[in-house]
Formats: sequence, C-alpha cells, structure tokens
Amino acid sequence: MTDDGWLRAEMGDRIRSFRDLRVYQEAFRLQQEVFEVSKGFPKEELYSLTDQIRRSSRSIGANLAEAWQKRRYPAHFLSKLSDSDGEQAETQHWLETALACKYDGQPWSILQPLHRCKTK
Repeated sequence: MTDDGWLRAEMGDRIRSFRDLRVYQEAFRLQQEVFEVSKGFPKEELYSLTDQIRRSSRSIGANLAEAWQKRRYPAHFLSKLSDSDGEQAETQHWLETALACKYDGQPWSILQPLHRCKTK
C-alpha cells in the first residue's frame, strides 16, 4: 500500500478489481485534483465549465470500472475503453479552456498525468 492509501499492482500481481488498475488509480486521482482546482473557478462558471469538467473527469474512472466489468465481452470492453478515452479528451479540453481563461488553480499541472497516461 502506498502513502495515498492505494494498492499498486506490480507486474505479475493478480488484479482483482478495477481499483487495482494503475490507470483507474490515476483517473481517480485526476478527478480529485480537478475537483479541488475547479473550486477556484468563478461562480458564473458553476453550471457550465465547472460542471462540465467535473463530470468528464469523473466519467474517466467510471468508464474504466465499467470496462473492467465487461472485460469478458470484447466489443463492450473496447467500447467502454473508448468512452473513457473520450472523457479524458473532454477533460483535457476543459482544463485547457480554464487555462486560456486564466482561472485560478493552475490547471496546467493536472494535464501532465493525462499526457503520461496517453503515451504509456
């Protein structure tokens, strides 16, 4: 177990649930960071940018969890992975929008793990 309370699966470790997947753990950490950063967004963005970025960031992990449950059905599994990737791209878009609007919270630092996950 790591300092943040997560179990990290190593090569050869049995993965018993979606929670053991590193990509899920990264997605969950990202959603929490997005939540914290978005607290600094202007109130007039509450029902637009803030809501959108929080929803899309939460959907990344949710779709990964669903993909894990559907892993026995290749078409469903791939569909949920594709949905998760789409939500990741949407989250990246909203973070870049927040950056362009110069909102507090420095969302650029959150984008680094997204790029890291995409290249692995």
